[in-house]
Amino acid sequence: MDHLQAGGVKWMMYWIIFALFTTAETFTDIFLCWFPFYYELKIAFVAWLLSPYTKGSSLLYRKFVHPTLSSKEKEIDDCLVQAKDRSYDALVHFGKRGLNVAATAAVMAASKGQGALSERLRSFSMQDLSTIRGDGTPAPSGPPPPGPGRASGKHGQPKMSRSASESAGSSGTA
Repeated sequence: MDHLQAGGVKWMMYWIIFALFTTAETFTDIFLCWFPFYYELKIAFVAWLLSPYTKGSSLLYRKFVHPTLSSKEKEIDDCLVQAKDRSYDALVHFGKRGLNVAATAAVMAASKGQGALSERLRSFSMQDLSTIRGDGTPAPSGPPPPGPGRASGKHGQPKMSRSASESAGSSGTA
């Protein structure tokens, strides 16, 4: 198990050094790309970092990175605690705003959709509701009849679909 941990520490050191190298490379490429053999030197440096014989990443980590991190450990921990607190406060703030927006949108949708919902509910007749309850009476095949005192057409005449009016006309002639 110690062998696996040692290998993990080796790769951790390599990736930290490689990340620092990549960050520095972003800036050095701008100024040093004209330098002869610049790209070949970068490749040689990465090979030196990876080599188990030279242990370049381990050397740089133990010589520069670890002492710097150790001396700044308290400051790093304080920054992490502050970031954690600020992120929690931001999450609560934006969560409350999101809930307020969602509640407002729900109220607006309900108020705009109330008319359509009430019309939809009025379209059910008592006969339709009794079949839903399971009384056993079949639902009418045509549109529901208008309720008492309520006209469904423009001029007090009930609305009928074309197929319903045709079937009513054909049944009256037979």
